[in-house]
Amino acid sequence: MKKFLCLILAMLMLGLCAACAEDYAVTVASPSGAPGVALATLAVQAPDNYTYVAAETISAEFINANADFIIAPVNAGAKLFKLGKSTYQLCGVVSWGNLFIASQREGFTLADMNGQKVTLFAENTINSAVVLYCLEQNGIVPSEIEYLAAASNTQALLLSDPYAIVLTAEPALTAAMMKNSAITGYSVNEMYKAATGFDGFTQAGLFVRAQTAAEHPEVVEAFLAQAAAACELCTTDVPAAAEAAVTMGLLPNQKVAEKAIPGCSIRFVPALEAREQLETVANIDLSQFGGALPADEFYYGYAAE
Repeated sequence: MKKFLCLILAMLMLGLCAACAEDYAVTVASPSGAPGVALATLAVQAPDNYTYVAAETISAEFINANADFIIAPVNAGAKLFKLGKSTYQLCGVVSWGNLFIASQREGFTLADMNGQKVTLFAENTINSAVVLYCLEQNGIVPSEIEYLAAASNTQALLLSDPYAIVLTAEPALTAAMMKNSAITGYSVNEMYKAATGFDGFTQAGLFVRAQTAAEHPEVVEAFLAQAAAACELCTTDVPAAAEAAVTMGLLPNQKVAEKAIPGCSIRFVPALEAREQLETVANIDLSQFGGALPADEFYYGYAAE
């Protein structure tokens, strides 16, 4: 709790500094659910400045360019930037993989996927590409790969079929495990680390509108410091982050939120520091990034280097 109070005080001081420099209210757009959890402790302080949308509509936020900041899949922001449909630069990575392989099978292990049907969700996305890469690199060969539309669909299968092996994600996994204690889940990040040496993959990022960065640089820098502190709370004070996420309607209740947030792999890494890891992910399926690695200009702060 002491750490929590110190971080909140630090965020408030940063906010005051930004206010002193310039009276500008930062606006943020984010998918509802897990991605928004990263900044939930900031959102509860200024809820009118945060807009939550369905994940499948987040691309429109880049194109409309109404928000100062957007939380979104890293590859989506990179692809739109390359296509000239977005001016948003990547400030930092905030989510490093919330995907899990799960089953009700007794004594289930990752090796049990060999020779078995595995059901994934969201075909032809970077998430499914990362999973297929991890299976291949870890020598796991399922007999069949089936796809369903979303994590909610694979969660339903996980709960109804005691032999199913599925890809799911937090917080869906936690909700399923609370309904059925026989479910075992393994983080895809374990397989990814075995394949690459990296702790998680660049899943969701925080983007800043180029106009905002140019016209309000001090405000942007202050907000990024607050964002980093908010992400840190998701590790150092999970109950506080959970309470904020529930208040903002991002997660269903405190119990699920507290159990699910650690599996969301939230931490803030500045874009330039995360570049090598981003390019590792991009090279798994460049089509998800617009056919090429992101240009230097995609990374916020590059010009200052």
